Amino acid sequence: MMNIPNILTLTRICLIPVFVVFFYLSDDTGWRYYTTAIFMLAGFTDWLDGFLARRLKQTSPFGAFLDPVADKLMVAVSLVCLVQDQATIWMALPAAVIIGREIVISALRQWMAEIGVQSRVAVSWIGKVKTSFQMGAIASLICFYQPGDTHVANIFFYGGYLALYIAVVLTIWSMVDYLIAAWPSLKPTVK
Repeated sequence: MMNIPNILTLTRICLIPVFVVFFYLSDDTGWRYYTTAIFMLAGFTDWLDGFLARRLKQTSPFGAFLDPVADKLMVAVSLVCLVQDQATIWMALPAAVIIGREIVISALRQWMAEIGVQSRVAVSWIGKVKTSFQMGAIASLICFYQPGDTHVANIFFYGGYLALYIAVVLTIWSMVDYLIAAWPSLKPTVK
């Protein structure tokens, strides 16, 4: 159970409170860089634990359960922090859509597993692309949390919002895709 991929996943979960502490210490730009680095390290461990699990043939039921939980926790916590930091509808709305989708899809996957048809809601390419945009957007908005004095800061700030809204579109698309795939098991049976 305690193989390298699972240790990396647990490390990602342990980074969440560290991320929160750094986020709230980040009144100046220097701390924002550290906070962004912690978030990006967590994102890297997500990629690395999956890569190593396949490469070292160390996949496990524990890892299959814990990995998506760790991802969802880090994304949800970072979005909640960003909503508190940038208390506007432009941040709250995408955060609500992304977090809401994660809850819906997690519940759907659990239910589909209970009835033995979880393969219908396996991770798709849309979900992977969505995750890439989401992680890039969150990292950019943590580091460049307001329009800046330089063109680079403005590019990252507004680019972060653009990536976040692309992630929202992909979030809705992937949710609809999963619900369509699950529909045969969800619709009422006629007697």
